[in-house]
Order: sequence, then C-alpha cells, then structure tokens
Amino acid sequence: MAAKIPVTVITGFLGAGKTTLIRHLLQNNQGRKIAVLVNEFGEVGIDGELLRDCQICDEGEQPTDNIVELTNGCLCCTVQEEFYPTMQQILARRDRLDSILIETSGLALPKPLIQAFRWQEIRNYATVDGVVTVVDSQALASGVPVGDLAALEAQRQADPNLDHETPLEELFEDQLACADLVLLTKADLLDAQELEKVKSWLEKEIPAGSKIIPCQEGQINPDILLGFNAAVEDQLDQRPSHHDHEEDHDHDDEINSVEWITDQAFDPKRLTQQLKHLVEQEEIYRIKGFVVVENKPMRLVLQGVGKSIQSFYDRPWRPEEPRQTRLVFIGKSLNREDILAILDR
Repeated sequence: MAAKIPVTVITGFLGAGKTTLIRHLLQNNQGRKIAVLVNEFGEVGIDGELLRDCQICDEGEQPTDNIVELTNGCLCCTVQEEFYPTMQQILARRDRLDSILIETSGLALPKPLIQAFRWQEIRNYATVDGVVTVVDSQALASGVPVGDLAALEAQRQADPNLDHETPLEELFEDQLACADLVLLTKADLLDAQELEKVKSWLEKEIPAGSKIIPCQEGQINPDILLGFNAAVEDQLDQRPSHHDHEEDHDHDDEINSVEWITDQAFDPKRLTQQLKHLVEQEEIYRIKGFVVVENKPMRLVLQGVGKSIQSFYDRPWRPEEPRQTRLVFIGKSLNREDILAILDR
C-alpha cells in the first residue's frame, strides 16, 4: 500500500492569523502539491478566495480543484455530512498530492475532527501528521486568548451552563492540548519580557515535547510546519479535552454571520470609522471581506477583530469580476437590518 498522505491541521481563534499562515505556506511550498480545506464561517467565501489568489495551481488547473470550502458551520458539526465526502474527493487525487492542510473554524474543537481520521475509509489513505495551533500573543499577554475581552465575556454570558470558564477558554485549552506546534503571532508587538511570560505560561498548557515558535505575518519555513509524523489520530488519549466524556458538544446557537454586498465604493478611513462604531453597537467578533475604494484600481482586503480593523491592497480588480464591496460579520445574535441601518448612516 502506498504511503498515507500527511494532513496538517491548523487551528486557532478568529483573527489569530491562520489564513495568513496558510497563504505564506502556499506561496513558499518548495514544490509541494498541497490540497487545502478551508472551514469557512459565513456565506461569502472570503478566506477561500484569499487562498485561491495565491496562484499555486499548475497552469491549466482550476484553483477550486485544490481548495475546498466547508461553509456549513464548524468542521466538527458537519464532519459526517460534509467532511467525509470532501475527503473522499481529495483522496481520489492522492497520487497528485504531497500533503493536505485543514484550517478549522475559530469556534471548532480540533479533537472531533482528528477522530474522523480513525474511520477506515480515511485512515487507509491519510494520517494527521500534526496539529498547529496559532495563538495571538498580544491578546494572551493581556490575559485573554482572543483579541477582544468584551467578545470573550459576551460568549461566557451567553452560555448558561458555565460557572467561571467560558466556551472560549475551554476551547483555547483544547486547542493547546492538541498542539504539536504553537505559533505565536504578533510577537513583534511584545517586548522580550512579555514574550517570555507568554511562552512560559503556554509551556504548562501544551503536551510535553511540543514547541512554541514566534512568527510574524505567517512567515515560517514550511519544513517546520510539515513533517511531524505524529499520527495524531492514534494517540488522542495523550491529548486531553474538556469534551472527552461528552457524547456531543454544543456551540453557542446565538453566534451567527451576516453578509453585506454592495456596489458602492468607499473611502477606507470613513468606512473604518463606521465599522468601529458598528462594533460598539453590536456584539461583533470578526469582520472580513473585500472593499471597493473610490478611484482605486486595487482591491482592498479588510479584516477586523473587535475594534481592531486592518486593511491592505492585495491585487487589481480583474476585468471579469464584479467590483463589489463584500463583508462578512460574525458575532452574537446579529440582525442584518440593524447592521445595514448603522452602515447606511
């Protein structure tokens, strides 16, 4: 039997830098043929489109052959309905692949996904080579695992079954407990003492032998991310989870996404101020999408976590694509009409 295809799972919270990491890896793949599963939350495939624009496919090959977006909630909730047929589709091309990357949702537990690799139809052909957990070091230095403390508290209050731990805190611990490697993003924003404090705390939370590496903008040698040979699915008992003794787990049903698509062009500074005002009015955890800028041929990529909103121009608008502003808002009990009313002011 041919060698199993190694699968690397990239996990971490919204805004931690998972997509940036994968984008850099694809652009510096050293000749590897890599399939990517993007677990997208929201109806507009923003992350998938960013990854497709890396232009890693062979001449004549459609990018959608290599990148599959799972749009129906988190992987652990759709693993039977969507993950299995998707993996079957990719494994049918295994003779053309060197490895597979799976980017999990920021709200997904990693362990149920890895357990799916015990299914005979998958384990015969693929193995979880390693789990990489991406951590926002700036947030962690502030004492929280994600960039917005208000959003963290909102999720804690939304779950009536919790006393002092929030779903995000438990999820963060589960992500760390599964990690073969922890990547610290935004480490350049910390001084040496703060960074050492963060690393010292993390070392107590991750499995023995797992490594912690600071990185900026996802720039890390692919040889570090790939080739763990961990066969994670065979040693899950060594990676404890808060949900090990539960038959199933619940996500906060109040978390939802709203998409906004408009032909309108914007001034980036004014739009950023509008979005910051929107975040003050609504429980929005994440904003991401593309923006048409007035008198600008370039497409603006916009990403926001809490009140922190960043943007950059990634490429010119293509002649065949609609010049539309498309944003996805992820948060708690979001109402489309309320969001549009604020944005239209």
